[in-house]
Amino acid sequence: MNRRQFISSSSVAALAVGQGRTVSAAPEAHSAKPALMKLGCQSAPTNDTHLKFLARYGVRNICGYPEIADGRIYATTDELSRMKDLAAKNGIEIDCVGPPVLESSYIDNEKHPAIMLAQSPERDRDIESIQKMIRNCAQVGLPSIKYNMSILGVLRTGRTPGRGDASYSQWRLAEAHPKTPLTIAGHVDADMFWERITYFLERIIPVANEYKIRMACHPQDPGVPPEGYQGVDRVLGTVDGLKRFITIQESPYHGLNFCQGTVSEMLVDPGTEIYDVIRYFGSRKKIFNVHFRNIRGHRNDFVEVYPDEGDVDLVKAIRVYREVGYPYMLMPDHVPVAPGDANGLQSFAFCYGYIRGLIQSLG
Repeated sequence: MNRRQFISSSSVAALAVGQGRTVSAAPEAHSAKPALMKLGCQSAPTNDTHLKFLARYGVRNICGYPEIADGRIYATTDELSRMKDLAAKNGIEIDCVGPPVLESSYIDNEKHPAIMLAQSPERDRDIESIQKMIRNCAQVGLPSIKYNMSILGVLRTGRTPGRGDASYSQWRLAEAHPKTPLTIAGHVDADMFWERITYFLERIIPVANEYKIRMACHPQDPGVPPEGYQGVDRVLGTVDGLKRFITIQESPYHGLNFCQGTVSEMLVDPGTEIYDVIRYFGSRKKIFNVHFRNIRGHRNDFVEVYPDEGDVDLVKAIRVYREVGYPYMLMPDHVPVAPGDANGLQSFAFCYGYIRGLIQSLG
């Protein structure tokens, strides 16, 4: 609506009210679904200082990271309860938990690589620990666990100048030069990768189903060509791969930590394609978390930018989340950095306000 139309319609409404007539809302206002999503964050650590920072900017729901003793890869109920209680003292709920295993880390640096390396019996012991984490989360009342199935971690080729004095993370496949031809994983083709994913899911999702804990898997960031990168075919780096992933176990507790930025990085034209991808997974109730971030560019060549300046229309995107009834967190991720902005906290605060405003606008 332009200014003239706005003034005209406002004048008509004001005249009608002055004459005692009822003015009906626009048809869209009657038919629109309620906005169920929440502003969230997955930044660490989950300590009192950071929780107060989050609360300051209106964040009331987060992914939390419990303090785990003795080098375990599962948290006890006491450790989970302490984290939950500390968050509650700051007016924050823990909607998701991040364990110290299956993170978005490079396999050569990973302390617990057995699951992704298909090393038995070590991977079976690690899977048992994750099963225990699921049971403990259920006992404490924490409804979701996020994880990655990654060997290469997050691939980037450097940074590029952004607006003001900010800099943005960048990926250009044509300029990528891995430090080594292979990781410690060696060659991992698609069949090998799918075997490792399936082995894990067959042992984890039945437990998640029993205890009603949503298991949210992050896509591989970014996708690489079918011939692989450093010898690895990233099967969760395409939309088709994610579609296959959600069908391996039929369960309402098996889904995605849907990184909108990473999925946009898979696409030839994110600005037109991403909305139908959201609809596909959202309508199937397979989106358990959203990393609500933006990029400029496309598959194999992009930069990660502030939410208001990328190729994806986030106003349109959030309306699609409402359309599919998405009820969980929208979280910033991979924010730009700038001199004097320790850990990107200023950029995070900007993103909180942006996301919160978009959610409120749906009301």
